[in-house]
Amino acid sequence: MRFVERAGTRLAYVLDAGREPTIVFLPGLRSDMRGAKALALREAAAAWGQAVLRLDYAGHGVSGGRFGDGCIGDWTADALAVIEAATTGKLILVGSSMGGWIGLLLARRLGHRIAGFVGVAPAPDFTETMIRPALNHAQRQALERDGRFEVANAYGDKLPITRRLIEDGASNLVLGAPIPLACPVRILQGQRDPDVPWRTALTLAERIEGPDVQVVLIKDGDHRLSRPQDLRLLVATVAAIRPS
Repeated sequence: MRFVERAGTRLAYVLDAGREPTIVFLPGLRSDMRGAKALALREAAAAWGQAVLRLDYAGHGVSGGRFGDGCIGDWTADALAVIEAATTGKLILVGSSMGGWIGLLLARRLGHRIAGFVGVAPAPDFTETMIRPALNHAQRQALERDGRFEVANAYGDKLPITRRLIEDGASNLVLGAPIPLACPVRILQGQRDPDVPWRTALTLAERIEGPDVQVVLIKDGDHRLSRPQDLRLLVATVAAIRPS
């Protein structure tokens, strides 16, 4: 494991050497580089002789910082700092949930370096389209008064929602305009996803300008898409767009 520092915080990453393009796994909210999808890609990439980069944003996994202090812009900058420190050349971005949004923001910055993009239940603009409309009166008051509140989280500890997270998210929206991605794009989406409406995947596909865009709907798939059959699909999807 290696570390790079950004804004005074140590960010953890693991780079497994191999040929380009480097597969970059971007975790979701409160997830990290040790999740099932990240490890499945690492195992597959080793068999292919392909480089793979796994990373933890600030406040996630073994990186420094506090989760409640972060926001989409910060975590995108974290990922960019790791990518620039650890890699050169072409990249295949694989973004899970929030990592899909971060991947789209990275693609804006990295442009010609992006050789492929895979979104796994991608959640672009979720602070604006999912969190903000669901706020009740007490939560809105808490944001104004305290700058934060907490909600139950089906995947672990209570999740802090901060005013900074929502305001920063509003400044990093991607679905309101065409998204220039000329590389192969694949979107995997479960239709029993309780967190991200499956039609979000169709909206994202419509916004992407490139000609090579495919959406795969998994009728019985949940949000994590981490069952053995889901992991096999993810690996096969990445394998199909990587150079042979």
